[in-house]
Amino acid sequence: MPDLYFGAADEATAGERTAVAEAISGFGPVVIRESERLVHAGRSRTRERRHLLLPVLHSLQRASGWISPGGLDHACAELEVPPAEAYGVATFYHLFTHEPPTSADTVHVCDDVACRLFGSGKLIKDLRDNGHHVKASPCLGQCERGPAVLVQRTAGSDLTVTAVDGGSSTTTLAASEVAVAIDGANSTPSVTLSQAGSDQLRLLARVGVVDPSSLVDYRAHGGYEALAASLTMGPDRVIDEITAAGLSGRGGAAFPTGVKWRGVADQEGRPHHLVCNADESEPGTFKDRVVMEGDPFSVIEAMTVAGIAVGAEQGWLYIRGEYPVAAARLTHAISEAYAAGLLGADVASSGKRFEIHLRSGAGAYICGEETSLFNSIEGFRGEPRNKPPFPTTHGLFGEPTAINNVETLINVLPIVVMGGSAYAAAGTDRSPGTKLFCLSGRVVQPGTYEVEFGATLREIIDLAGGVPDGRELRAVMLGGAAGSFVGPESLDLPLTLEDTRAAGVSLGSGVIMVFDQDDDMVDSVRRIAEFFRDESCGQCVPCRVGTVRQEEVLVRLSSGSTIDEEQDLLQDLATVMKDASICGLGQTASGAVLSAIELGLLAGSKSGDGGSN
Repeated sequence: MPDLYFGAADEATAGERTAVAEAISGFGPVVIRESERLVHAGRSRTRERRHLLLPVLHSLQRASGWISPGGLDHACAELEVPPAEAYGVATFYHLFTHEPPTSADTVHVCDDVACRLFGSGKLIKDLRDNGHHVKASPCLGQCERGPAVLVQRTAGSDLTVTAVDGGSSTTTLAASEVAVAIDGANSTPSVTLSQAGSDQLRLLARVGVVDPSSLVDYRAHGGYEALAASLTMGPDRVIDEITAAGLSGRGGAAFPTGVKWRGVADQEGRPHHLVCNADESEPGTFKDRVVMEGDPFSVIEAMTVAGIAVGAEQGWLYIRGEYPVAAARLTHAISEAYAAGLLGADVASSGKRFEIHLRSGAGAYICGEETSLFNSIEGFRGEPRNKPPFPTTHGLFGEPTAINNVETLINVLPIVVMGGSAYAAAGTDRSPGTKLFCLSGRVVQPGTYEVEFGATLREIIDLAGGVPDGRELRAVMLGGAAGSFVGPESLDLPLTLEDTRAAGVSLGSGVIMVFDQDDDMVDSVRRIAEFFRDESCGQCVPCRVGTVRQEEVLVRLSSGSTIDEEQDLLQDLATVMKDASICGLGQTASGAVLSAIELGLLAGSKSGDGGSN
């Protein structure tokens, strides 16, 4: 453990000093006027420099392959952040290393539920046997391409590595293919979309059709028509149309977007913020990644429309650190938008200012929770805040903030162009519009699919080719690890907010992960419990202790204990976590486990390939 004060024995290297300087370039020293009180000066420093801590930590990691005591100490001196606090932030994230690296590359292999079905355990073992530095990783957001691999490179760009054919229900990735990619082969996967080019698509209409690097191509396919329309309409009417459309949040909570935006827009006297939550870390979820990789300009345009509508001049795009391709394409899109006058002090010659800052997370599922995300951007540990107060009044930097995920925001574009009433004609009365679903596991064509609300679970699985090789469907994980398992009897369930709520399940983040009769469900459910144990931030006792005890029960079940012996304890743990946890992680950590018990999935399962820690 390093010395947690300024002046550590280890000095920062020249490369680390350069990395810190580059990360904070453009942000000059804080100017403190003599008339200011000390407390105001402290707040100014915190506001103006501390939010750079996360980018600085990324720069140190990239420069040296780890965050050394000397590098961290130098960063703290430059940012005026107490070293003990910065160390607490640096050790919070999975993608930061705190020991000298044994190699230039760290290979993260997904060991989560979907990738375990396709041999991630064997891949981890083979790579380690071949001398690679491998970390078993929680979901990397590439479930349709499993087993997924992320390579962190020292002094280079991170790589994503996928199976040669782009992923299928039967493909596995060999250690030799990963080695070739690490040695310099093209490892950037193309965006594949089974529905590409269909005239039935709204949100995915440009994915697989336009060049994601070309603003000209984006505009040729209807890009920036929504921004022009919104500037003509004015903020109030834009919010009215969003409300009339019945748009609700697509991240799982389904909160009415128009209500949220109006709550921010009505706040007076303080700066407003617009945050795009692109930290989709829910196991089984990858829809936002597909949009960001295949149609990045749509995200930038939607943020601009939303920001101006709620009266924000600052936009923040927080993307998970495991998405290097998406981050690179969004960075390029932001740059192109600035060059074209579509971002900046005078957006599209409207007299409106809107800036976008991109921030990369570093491997923490909890940062998908909105207040944890705010803390992460501000340079603190990604721990949730108590609510109220709510983000509409006290969000990022304690100021009014509208926060939406990628899918929610890109819905804004067709709403503004066609009008709220026309948008709401699709779907159902209580679930208008279309929804993106992430199909993975035992389906012929895993991937992202767009359908109208109201399509049944069976219809969507059939859209992905159904279960391969004539196998029998055993269960479906619906909504992600924080969702529930459902059985074949639920295949005709309409996937709407109202129908799933009535059935006691949730659409969550749009996950549909399919399991057949040969899959080891005890291992899959145990991995879900392990995921929540690892991802709990530890701030509150019910979640910190409950997730550990829940995982211990699942381990015992794998070792011969019976569900009859353990069921009462699991129920008690679930009740306490749901009732007393601060945030949604603890409140939903038992959902999949309890549903698996109800369906009888934890009885009589065999041991499978599993993963490797």
